[in-house]
Amino acid sequence: MSDTRKIIIDGREIEVDGAMTLIQAAEVAGIEIPRFCYHERLSIAGNCRMCLVEIVGGPPKPAASCAMQVRDLRPGPEGAPPEVRTNSPMVKKAREGVMEFLLINHPLDCPICDQGGECDLQDQAMAYGVDFSRYREPKRAAEDLDLGPLVATCMTRCISCTRCVRFTTEVAGLQVMGQTGRGEDAEITTYLGATLDSNLQGNIIDLCPVGALTNKPYAFSARPWELTKTETIDVMDALGSNIRVDVRGRVVKRILPREHAGVNEEWISDKTRFVWDGLRRQRLDRPYLRKGGRLEPVEWPEALAAAAAALKGARKVAGVIGDLAPVEAAFSLKELIEGLGGSVECRVDGAKLPAGNRSAYVGTACIEDIDSAKRIHLIGTNPRLEAPVLNARIRKAWLNGAEIALIGEPADLTYDYHHMGDDRAALEALLGKKPGRRGEEPSLVIVGQGALRGADGKAVLAAAMQLAEMTGAKFMVLHTAAARVGAMDVGATTEGGLDAALEGADVIWNLGADEIDMPGQPGGGPFVIYQGSHGDRGAHRADLILPGAAYTEEDGLFVNTEGRPQLALRAGFPPGEAKENWAIIRAVSGEMGAPLPHDSLAALRHRLIEAVPHLGEVDCLAENEWQPLEAGRLGKGAFESPIADFWLTNPIARASEIMAECSARAIARAKSKMAAE
Repeated sequence: MSDTRKIIIDGREIEVDGAMTLIQAAEVAGIEIPRFCYHERLSIAGNCRMCLVEIVGGPPKPAASCAMQVRDLRPGPEGAPPEVRTNSPMVKKAREGVMEFLLINHPLDCPICDQGGECDLQDQAMAYGVDFSRYREPKRAAEDLDLGPLVATCMTRCISCTRCVRFTTEVAGLQVMGQTGRGEDAEITTYLGATLDSNLQGNIIDLCPVGALTNKPYAFSARPWELTKTETIDVMDALGSNIRVDVRGRVVKRILPREHAGVNEEWISDKTRFVWDGLRRQRLDRPYLRKGGRLEPVEWPEALAAAAAALKGARKVAGVIGDLAPVEAAFSLKELIEGLGGSVECRVDGAKLPAGNRSAYVGTACIEDIDSAKRIHLIGTNPRLEAPVLNARIRKAWLNGAEIALIGEPADLTYDYHHMGDDRAALEALLGKKPGRRGEEPSLVIVGQGALRGADGKAVLAAAMQLAEMTGAKFMVLHTAAARVGAMDVGATTEGGLDAALEGADVIWNLGADEIDMPGQPGGGPFVIYQGSHGDRGAHRADLILPGAAYTEEDGLFVNTEGRPQLALRAGFPPGEAKENWAIIRAVSGEMGAPLPHDSLAALRHRLIEAVPHLGEVDCLAENEWQPLEAGRLGKGAFESPIADFWLTNPIARASEIMAECSARAIARAKSKMAAE
């Protein structure tokens, strides 16, 4: 039952939900109220007082609009709607006073502050402050905190808005930050001087309205107005977080989140945010061909001729699609390899995902369904490692009363859950129970790749789908590879999986698959063509290297774990002679005398959408028809996590110095035990 109320804000009458705060009601009316501590995704603190407004007929002092609900206002004379003013002389004077207090101890270091140009305090001091200061006493100073290698601190600038404390406590589930002292001695600090052990900590940089928390790896390397900003999609996990890539010249300087309520809200993981230095290290910037047992640099014509000759002379060819390949490249490689009578495979980790059944390899749930779920079953997954932002969403559901059950490796997921076991027997036992309140409450079954990689992966998937049917729950497959769903959509699969695709192949085209070993030795096994961006595991085994673009260097489609196609846009250009991935495959087909029927990315996309129509519906979710799998025999043994090291899951991350330091710290932290243990 809705509780709508009429309210007048600055002379405009609007009708809003009574549970809304005045600051939210003002936004509905299109009126901006300045704020520092208020954030719509965090709890209300009401401690900066910048959002003061005047309530007509109310107390003779301004009220904090972030902490007062519309339903708390008394009606005006003769039952008229209550009236609020956001720009009256009382409000103006109050804001100037608040700003003067905030600036009393703030250091005047804007020219050397990394937040300069993007600072809320700077902007609001200009818009709402006064042009003088009455304060002549010495300023207070505070010691800087060591939060780790990702977040730099300058605590003298802190205005105690507590956004960082509320984010780490409520969203990241980290009980480590707080405020000590009172009055002038109040300081934000970490308990026992601890560093932050979270893979979401970088979000406090965006939340900080002043320069107290800044991006440590990016510090002093660029100013915001020097950067070219491109809106694109993240590929570090399969969530498809919306990001903005900031580039100066040809170098990526930082990565920031974009708001998308249906995917990542406005958070990103630390791997997404800080992996950018890996984009310029260990790059493949020219073709290489193995001659006399050594990889020698060659020109493109020679490389294309070598690839064409190998493919023409092959008895059987195979294509392997890695975890970071855009849909266009996967589709092009599938066409080329299948045109030669070969087979392609994208399920390089051995996950038993059934081709053609979208309800089984994507599911029927969307990410937003987590918010309203009252019961969530996690099977063979650790979402804190596999998709940290999605895990924060599960935590939010838990805070709202959802019950979480886990079958899989026990781990600290930042919320309480019922651990029902770690093996197939626990799943079988759960299926044997009578379903409780079937369909009465919104519920969700999330199955991870760790459950699907064994020989009985298809039976586990069928059992998870059966559990969803029994309990009336929606079903979601949580992927770990950004390219997997898109490659499955275009049919880049082989009956029998990777082993069947590679069996008997004398030429293998490896499109950026760096997590597996190719058969044979260089020069003594199949001829391996490696197409990718980094000199990682795949390039070491290659007989021919074709340098491709990374995800920030070409336009491409990626389909996220819920089946949502999203468009990644080019933020910069690939280094040296590296080229776009689809263009390399098209060039090799032309060299063979059987060119693929497209000469541009637009023509390729036109053919792609003809073949798979839902890929043309960018940022839309297709409805997947429920097709339950036939039940199979479950094996024995525990489910294992598909991720050994969160920070080093792909070639870009493994090339990053920042990720290497984070990984080393995580390993050291896991080894060191507390005294009580």
